[in-house]
Amino acid sequence: MASDSSECSGAPPRKESCANAPEKEKRATYQDVLDAPPNMVAEVLGGALYTHPRPAVPHARASSRLGVRLGAPFDSERGGRSGPGGWWLIDEPELHLGEDIVVPDLAGWRRESMPELPDAAYFSQAPDWACEVLSPSTRALDEGPKQAIYTREGVAHLWFVDPDARSLAAFAVRGGRYTLIGKRSGDDPVSLPPFDAIEFNLADLWPSAKKP
Repeated sequence: MASDSSECSGAPPRKESCANAPEKEKRATYQDVLDAPPNMVAEVLGGALYTHPRPAVPHARASSRLGVRLGAPFDSERGGRSGPGGWWLIDEPELHLGEDIVVPDLAGWRRESMPELPDAAYFSQAPDWACEVLSPSTRALDEGPKQAIYTREGVAHLWFVDPDARSLAAFAVRGGRYTLIGKRSGDDPVSLPPFDAIEFNLADLWPSAKKP
């Protein structure tokens, strides 16, 4: 999960900001996530609690528009005229992966690997695809510890969407590490795994240009 605020705040025990090194305190737990302010997104990465403000409009638009572009063709049981279906696509799911609690901007599970959605408030099964929308304040987290967690948990596909650069980078696990398999920018057409059965225009994710 990325945010467009320049600040990150934590709550005891062991709180972190985006720029500060971990404090040597006891490891954060799910209770710390539950105790976080309701207007913040809380994650536990490597035993440290991170809290992030909700994203600004360009970030939120990119995430929601991507969900719309992928949802219609893929988030259905059998598919249809618009696409093959076969996926669950979820906005900001809370993932409990080992001792880590991660909240990507978007994530997807193939229905063949997860036939039904859980009744809990979180997922304990790693997704098949995750997407992080980058911002300057949390880019280091998204491309650092969170990417390492996704690799460890076998998340086969990872996308990074950058609203500032107006770009999308798609990675896939190859030999136990993520390898860049495609990058698009501006108004390029996008047809990248695992959603290469369709094509959409990347410009659909960005706010319209301001009128002079």
